Amino acid sequence: MRAVVLEEFGSPLVLRDIEKPTAGPGQALVRIGASGVNPLDAKIRAGKAAHARRTLPAVLGLDLAGVVEEVGAGVDGLAPGDEVFGMTGGVGDLQGSLAEYAAVDARLLARKPSSLGVREAAALPLVFITAWEGLVDRARVRAGQKVLVHGGAGGIGQVAVQIARARGAEVFATASAPRLSVVEGLGATPIDYAATSVDEYVAEHTGGEGFDVVLDTVGGPVLDASFNAVRTYTGHVVSALGWGTHSLAPLSFRGASYSGVFTLLPLLTGRGREHHGEIMREAAALAEAGGLTPVLDPRRFALTDVADAHAAVESGTARGRIVVDVA
Repeated sequence: MRAVVLEEFGSPLVLRDIEKPTAGPGQALVRIGASGVNPLDAKIRAGKAAHARRTLPAVLGLDLAGVVEEVGAGVDGLAPGDEVFGMTGGVGDLQGSLAEYAAVDARLLARKPSSLGVREAAALPLVFITAWEGLVDRARVRAGQKVLVHGGAGGIGQVAVQIARARGAEVFATASAPRLSVVEGLGATPIDYAATSVDEYVAEHTGGEGFDVVLDTVGGPVLDASFNAVRTYTGHVVSALGWGTHSLAPLSFRGASYSGVFTLLPLLTGRGREHHGEIMREAAALAEAGGLTPVLDPRRFALTDVADAHAAVESGTARGRIVVDVA
């Protein structure tokens, strides 16, 4: 089969023929239709993502959508011909999705919703799982709450806005001035983070009380700002990029709580993979109900154009999720 291979960190990706895998026990062999591209993929390629524990040579790509070709022993609930999607590899020693086929842990897969095309489905897994783990698993977001999403126009931010709204919360989202219309179009109240201070938007939108849930998708100073924006006592800050050194004093003085999300953990350890499959089924149900629509960049990329797809992600100019057409 054809696959895009990284032979050395920092070196160009190479399109070449490699051996087609077969489905082992507990696995499904998926004929890949599309592969979602994440900023993490570009960081792994550059050798700047030690936390991904990627071994080389490697096929990158975390997210896929495609069709089950065969299933291994012990696989229930999936059969050849099923359209599926999931976050299935690309880190550790797991083959990624920039290939025509992948043998993946069937627990990570869910049936693709009929309301989404293969490209739209491939754009969802990592960002949806991250947002769901933060908002639902950690913060238990619910109706009546005010939720602030930092980086609301980004990949995680866009689905986070939709998840929070679907669960009945009132959603606010920070973005740069040119992207405010994106979050507003998703149903969130936009906040220009460059033109409005934390104290100002907390006063304007919460009467100075703070937000019930703050989801940080940016990290660094934005996580520090989150500690200053959360509600006293009952507030909860969640971050997908809480990797730096931060003062917890603002959070502690509010008596609020904090949780981190590390979405790769089930792929790297094998623990919790069933839950990732459950989250993907939640994504499918939300999409079928009309509550989840991924925003895709209009550009099209094939396996021969993966370097350009990575460059598009790294440039910060993408107007939605970048997807590589594999089939």
